Amino acid sequence: MLRPVPGRPPRVRRVPRVRTHRAVSPWLFLLPGLAVVAVFSLYPFVSTVGRAFTDARTLSPGHWVGLANFRAMAADEQFWVALRNSGLYVLLVVPFTVLLPLLLALLVEKPLRGVAFFRAAYYTPVVASVVVVALIWNWMLDDRGLVNGLLRLADAGPVPFLGDEWLLLFAAMALTVWKGLGYYMIIYLAALATVPRELHEAAAVDGAGPLRRFTSVTVPAVRSTMVLVGALSSVAAFKVFAEVFLLAGPTGGPAGQDTTLVMLVQRTGTGLGGRTGYASALSLVVFVVALLLMLLVLYAGARDRTTRGPEGEAR
Repeated sequence: MLRPVPGRPPRVRRVPRVRTHRAVSPWLFLLPGLAVVAVFSLYPFVSTVGRAFTDARTLSPGHWVGLANFRAMAADEQFWVALRNSGLYVLLVVPFTVLLPLLLALLVEKPLRGVAFFRAAYYTPVVASVVVVALIWNWMLDDRGLVNGLLRLADAGPVPFLGDEWLLLFAAMALTVWKGLGYYMIIYLAALATVPRELHEAAAVDGAGPLRRFTSVTVPAVRSTMVLVGALSSVAAFKVFAEVFLLAGPTGGPAGQDTTLVMLVQRTGTGLGGRTGYASALSLVVFVVALLLMLLVLYAGARDRTTRGPEGEAR
């Protein structure tokens, strides 16, 4: 044991600054994740924004052209066709992806015997590869596929599901809805688990039937979840690519009329002569429209909550 020397003050051992370590340590844990996000998300996004104002091609960095790509986009008929198809995708797909998963969740919510099998069956398309699922649908909807084979037995003749502009687009919409049902069903199941059973029992005592309990108890209780599902499905439907691409092929279906915006980005910016500057401008438009669409859905949900009371009744 050290003894203090007479005439000298005792030596005081310095304690490290705990506050500094507490401030730095969280960032050290976050550093690997932030590096991955910066390299694979932030840098490509910034690079795409910068390239959108150039005439770059696949093997050429290009030169600054300002808003020339956006002016060319406004005069491009194919862009407006793709924008129309993407807008129709949102308008026709989102209502089904909001309502049908809720109905499925209500069917499999009750702890009945064998209900786990149906939950797994409804969720199977979610874990299946979209490529495999689209190839199966392509085989079923082909002129010599299963669906047209059954139609021939009924003397209905073959239907050009993959050869007609609108039929192909509707087939891709049906594929998108079918594949996303299980994913949104799980979200609704989590929301339904938080709804008190006393509300349904009280409504049943008051004489409310199943439909009345659904509209007066279930829907108000999961309204915020419906807004979330609407926002997620809206963005996913607007940015759809794999379903339409695999059903229509790289040319975009009949005369390219089934092209969506993301398909147009892929077709324009790939290949040795790809117009990557114009494709980047298209990507920027897709990002802005998808962001505005999501904000619009969230704003509509927030405004709906402010205009209703705590029990879902209008003020």
